[in-house]
Amino acid sequence: MTNMIKMTKKLSRALIYTLAITVLAMGCTLDMAAQRRTLTIIAPAAPGGGWDQTSRNIQQVLQRGRLVRTAKVLNIPGAGGTIGLAQFVDTYDKNPDVLMTMGLIMVGAVLTNKSPVKLDRVTPVARLTGEFEVLVVPASSPYKDLNSFIEAWKKNPGSFAIAGGSAGGTDHMLAGLLAKEAGIDVTKVNYIPHSGGGESIASIVGGHVTAGINGLGELVSFIQAGQMRALAISSEQRVAGVDIPTFMEQGVNLSLANWRGVVAAPGITAPQRAELSRLVADMYESAGWQDVLKKNNWIDMYLTGPEFDAYLKTEDERAAEVLRSIGLVN
Repeated sequence: MTNMIKMTKKLSRALIYTLAITVLAMGCTLDMAAQRRTLTIIAPAAPGGGWDQTSRNIQQVLQRGRLVRTAKVLNIPGAGGTIGLAQFVDTYDKNPDVLMTMGLIMVGAVLTNKSPVKLDRVTPVARLTGEFEVLVVPASSPYKDLNSFIEAWKKNPGSFAIAGGSAGGTDHMLAGLLAKEAGIDVTKVNYIPHSGGGESIASIVGGHVTAGINGLGELVSFIQAGQMRALAISSEQRVAGVDIPTFMEQGVNLSLANWRGVVAAPGITAPQRAELSRLVADMYESAGWQDVLKKNNWIDMYLTGPEFDAYLKTEDERAAEVLRSIGLVN
């Protein structure tokens, strides 16, 4: 009996030791997997805009949460993200260590620019955020509210230069939809496209344009600093903590939300796609990412898997309809 007890204790110790080693090995394997990964995040726009801002927030949350060893952001500006899209597809085919930030602006730019590279070439990963658009004027502008702006705009549409992001993007869509609601010929809208939010903001702050349209997260600090005046926001209801009236409460039936997400390179395997989806999910579930959403007044629009695949297809149809209605595509 004594020998049996001793043998049982030895087996128990051996089993505990084996389990401990196994758990430690699994932990080390997971940690090593994270430590091995060096991720590149393509921001298909110039520094200072929404895609750049989103990409750098992703970079910081991944690194601070030790979800990757390092993450770097590569800016490839031009043509509403379609130049970055083309380079992404051509350069990173089958590469599982690259993500590209994209969104509704790119969907519209593909259509407007008749891009030979379409979004069906990439591997969808996740939709992450949404953001409302804001119509602003320089601080020195005589227009104090939306109605006075629209009344003056109607008299001479071509003289009102409106700065925003790329042609065919969300900013451009809002300018066209606003003109349509105001009874202005959309073909006379003097929209000045920029390759990044930083450039369009500089035009607005410098008083080089009559007005500007951009995402709330990109403009809010300049509005709060008194460098520009917000006339309206494209949400259906006022955004908490932001004192900007909506278009709708000022009698203009207009609402629009931009969205941003990430996609992976073409040609990656199903397990590689699943791993990247898990990585983005881990980031999304982190306290760091929730802080990012709150800090930037971004809407949580997380969507992944087959639902995001289907969403991209329906967004292509919706964007085409909007762009046709304002005369930007046939």
